[in-house]
Amino acid sequence: MIKRKQTKTVEVGNINIGGNNPIVVQSMTNTPTTDVDVTLEQIDGLADRGCELVRVGVPDSKSAESLPEIVSRSPVPIVADIHYSPELALRSIDGGVAKLRLNPGNITDEGAIREIASSAKSKSVPIRVGVNSGSLDREIVEKYGRTPEAMVVSAQKELELLESQGFEDILVSLKSSEVNTTIEANEKFSEKYDYPLHLGVTEAGGGRSGIVKSAIGIGTLLRKGIGDTIRVSLTADPREEVDVAYDILGSLGIRNRGIDIVSCPTCARTEIDVQRAGRELEKRLGEVSATLKIALMGCSVNGIGEAGSSHLGIVGTAKGGVLYVDGKQEDLISSSNTQDLVDRVEERIRGYLEERD
Repeated sequence: MIKRKQTKTVEVGNINIGGNNPIVVQSMTNTPTTDVDVTLEQIDGLADRGCELVRVGVPDSKSAESLPEIVSRSPVPIVADIHYSPELALRSIDGGVAKLRLNPGNITDEGAIREIASSAKSKSVPIRVGVNSGSLDREIVEKYGRTPEAMVVSAQKELELLESQGFEDILVSLKSSEVNTTIEANEKFSEKYDYPLHLGVTEAGGGRSGIVKSAIGIGTLLRKGIGDTIRVSLTADPREEVDVAYDILGSLGIRNRGIDIVSCPTCARTEIDVQRAGRELEKRLGEVSATLKIALMGCSVNGIGEAGSSHLGIVGTAKGGVLYVDGKQEDLISSSNTQDLVDRVEERIRGYLEERD
C-alpha cells in the first residue's frame, strides 16, 4: 500500500486537495475562453469523463470578461491560468474563479504579487504556484540553469512573497518536459514543504510518447507518496487526459473509475480475436463510470486465473469463449465470431451493472 506524504489541505471550490483527500484529477480546456458555449461544452465533456477541476486560459481582457458566466454554468470548479498580467489575475478573482494558477517565471513584480495575494485572501481563492522549467525567471536560469534546483528556488521565492502577506492557501507544481527533471524537482520540494503538489509532465506531447512520459513521471512520484492532484498534459482531446489520469491512478491501486480491461498480448495459443474484442468493448462501454475489471484472455494458460479474479472475464477456447462472473464459470459462448462474442459479453456486463445497482 502506498503511504502518501501528509500535506496541508486546501479548499478549491467544493473540492479539498491534499491531506487525506483523494488525489484530484484535473485538465485544461483548449478552446478560446471567449467562446463561452464552446468552452462550457468541453468542460461538460470533461466532467462527464470524471474530471474534477478544469483550468481555462485567460490570455486577454475578453477572456476575463467570460469568466463569470463560465464559472456560474460549470459543473466543476474553474481555475484561471494567468501569465504575465497581474491585472488579469485580479479580474479573474473578481470573476469568481475557484483558484488561480500563477507562473512565477513571468509575473515577477513583487508589489503585484502582494496585491494578488491580498485580493485572493479576501475572496478565499487559493493560488497554485506553477513552475515550468521552460519559463523560469532569467536570473534564476543564469545562476542555476534549467535544473531541478532552479525550479525549487523559483517556487520558494514565490512562496516567500505570498507567505509574507499571510497567504497560505497555496498549491505548487514543478513541471518540466524532461521526466527525470520533473521527478527530481518534486522530490526536492516535497522534502522541504508540506504544500499540496500538483503533478504533471508539461508539454509531454501526444499519442504514445506523451502517455508514456506522463505515466512514468506522474506514476513514479505517486508511488513515492508524492502528489495530491494530477493533470496529464497531452497534445490531444482533453478528455483523453482524464482517461489516462485514471489509468495511471488505477494501475497503482490509488483510484479506479470505469472499465479496466485486462487482456493478454496474444500468441500462437490464442483462440479468440482479443485485440478486436478489446477495442470494441472499450468503445461501447466508454460512458460507464462504475469501477469494473474485465478480463479478455486468448486461452486458458493465464486466462482462468485472470478471469477468475475479475468481475467478468472471457477465456478463449476452440469453440468460442468461457464466460466467468465474479470468479465463477457461468456459460460457454459457443461462437468463434468476434462480433457475436462482443455482443454477448457487452450484454452480460450491462446486466451485471444493473444487478449490482
